Amino acid sequence: MDFDSYVDSFFYTQFTRDLRLSGRAFISLDTVTLVMKPPLFEYHAPESLSEALELLDRFSADAKVLAGGQSLMPLLNLRLARPAHLIDINGLAGELGALQTWDGGLSIGALVRQRTAERSQLVREGCPLLTEALGLIGHVQIRNRGTIAGSLAHADPAAELPAVATALDADLVVRGSRGERVLKPEEFFVSYLTTALEPDEILCEVRLPAWPSGAGWSFLEISRRLGDFAMVGLACLVQLGTDGTIADARLAYTGAADRPIRAHEAEHHLVGQKPASDLFAAAAEQAVAALDPQSDVHASAAYRRHVANVLTTRALNIAVKRASGGMA
Repeated sequence: MDFDSYVDSFFYTQFTRDLRLSGRAFISLDTVTLVMKPPLFEYHAPESLSEALELLDRFSADAKVLAGGQSLMPLLNLRLARPAHLIDINGLAGELGALQTWDGGLSIGALVRQRTAERSQLVREGCPLLTEALGLIGHVQIRNRGTIAGSLAHADPAAELPAVATALDADLVVRGSRGERVLKPEEFFVSYLTTALEPDEILCEVRLPAWPSGAGWSFLEISRRLGDFAMVGLACLVQLGTDGTIADARLAYTGAADRPIRAHEAEHHLVGQKPASDLFAAAAEQAVAALDPQSDVHASAAYRRHVANVLTTRALNIAVKRASGGMA
């Protein structure tokens, strides 16, 4: 574990332990001074989802929800987030911790850890695309604490899970004081670190549809180092019909815009066609045209477009091979 990961992990363990023992929103100096960086806030540990929603309704934009904490804790440490109230929902595993089948697919509660899902036979059989993407997130220490719903709610456009949810057209179940809403990913993700969640709402459940028969998959990404956020990534699903043509295709990109992007035109171009190299090359060109990558210190927009093109053809080849019964 590198130093920053150690600090974040140590801080989270010590911090939540001291809060639960003392009921106070600060750390005693004899615990640790190295990581005493967050601004003051009031800590709440609701004992039910209804209580958590009541707290959110009362404090609204002045509150933040703590689940895995792998994004929130660093933001607090750096004082980039300054909530007046922190609502810790980790005690609600009975209501939010289920990983189970749902309508032929999967239901993933808000407190399901990424590592739990990654190692789950239920997920491996019911959504192999998710299993593959989970293994690319950060490091094991991060996945041990981080939640699937938390990654989606954080909405980092370079993260893997928003692209998976977008490719699979997941149902995102949101609950608040005014009731329940079910949003599709293209409704949920708005922009950089911005979702359609209202201040008094929690993303309580992620529902993935039944895995389509005869479907292959691939999740590919390019990052500077193992565990880094992707400069560009791609969640790909291809379903073959009985005649060998492409019955359905999904291409969802991460790191290529201010939110995960589905390449609908490229998908439509693939459907009804026999898999072929020239078909995949044309689809990759169409997909790249729909992207809006930005230049930064890690890569230029032109480089990201080039990588997206290369990854698209690779991912389609892998997905088709898997759909045909081959290993890739």
